[in-house]
Amino acid sequence: MSKSKPVVSTSFSYETLEETLDIKVSGAKLFIGLPKENAFQENRVALIPDAVGVLVNNGHEVVVETTAGEGSKYSDNEFSEAGARIVYDKAEVYKAPILIKSAPVLEDDLPYLQLNQTIISPLHLPVLKKNILEKMMEKRITGLGFENLKDDSGTYPIVRCMSEIAGSAVMLIAGQYLGSPNNGKGVLLGGISGIPPTKVIIIGAGVVGEFATRTALALGASVKVFDNNVYRLKRLQNNLGVRVWTSVIEPKILAKQLKTCEVAVGALSNEGGRSPIVVTEEMVSAMRPGSVIIDVSIDRGGCFETSEITTHQHPTFLKYDVIHYCVPNIPSGFARTASHAISNVLMPLLLTASDEGGFDEMLWHNFNLRNGVYLYKGHLTNFYISQRFDMKYTDLNLLIASRR
Repeated sequence: MSKSKPVVSTSFSYETLEETLDIKVSGAKLFIGLPKENAFQENRVALIPDAVGVLVNNGHEVVVETTAGEGSKYSDNEFSEAGARIVYDKAEVYKAPILIKSAPVLEDDLPYLQLNQTIISPLHLPVLKKNILEKMMEKRITGLGFENLKDDSGTYPIVRCMSEIAGSAVMLIAGQYLGSPNNGKGVLLGGISGIPPTKVIIIGAGVVGEFATRTALALGASVKVFDNNVYRLKRLQNNLGVRVWTSVIEPKILAKQLKTCEVAVGALSNEGGRSPIVVTEEMVSAMRPGSVIIDVSIDRGGCFETSEITTHQHPTFLKYDVIHYCVPNIPSGFARTASHAISNVLMPLLLTASDEGGFDEMLWHNFNLRNGVYLYKGHLTNFYISQRFDMKYTDLNLLIASRR
């Protein structure tokens, strides 16, 4: 019995086939609320009218509480002309599914919070309270902190912008308080031909330290920078493109330099915790009368032992005849510039979130954004906060993976 031969097909189709790709979720329309801040001497607004105009033109709805931009010299009329809806009732703003605040969530905000809301705001760890977190968790809120938002280059854009503002501002502030009208030494920060330059000590070679150094050098001052991280000191030298005097923080060398300086800037940071105190009361007492201390680290406790928190209304105090400037929120004193900087980061982020189909979809694709999330639908996803308050920690990656 003969076996039948298999039939081989000789017909081929050379027609071009469409490439199959993942189906992207269609763009989501966002409803964004901007409340007015009443705490922390907060003058900034998280979205300026120009950014609101871009969002509205892209089909999104923005509701702004009346006088929210007042501290940054943006009027209700400017927001209204950009397409925002101005409301006079705080509860109305908080009905927005996406709330953007320029100050942390406070107890006064808790009654207004909505179920499943997304809140983008500063976290401000030193003043964070457990009961506020618990209430936000009850409302199944997703929280993104300004401080931890990362961009594609792995840097923290809002923190960097605020640090650049603070670093540049400290020298302007120092110059003001060195003047005779403010009981300073009566010297010009920098100096002129034939007169030795003003001596500036900067403790910390991060972004604040770098921009303080840039401004001081531009004014003609003599600058000496201390930091215990040699890599940061090298990076500072490279970024500046000039050789500046640098040293690790060795108490005897630091004390000697502080004795003869006109300005001392504290710009040390510490990941998640308190700034280390590196300048003792004894060192401050040996400084020249009329010299100026600006402790930028005061929002994390300060790195001068004599530092105490001051306000924009009463920014300085005298101790050992040394002028201390210890305002914790320096960028808020330059609110319009700071608001513009924050807005430059948040507006593109919101547009991208819309294109991705909302923040939930964006978190699925964007690993840098996950870094900024401290609450996800009521689950605490920040390990440091969970340890600090002894609360249950849940891995955000597992939460996002489990919803698919």
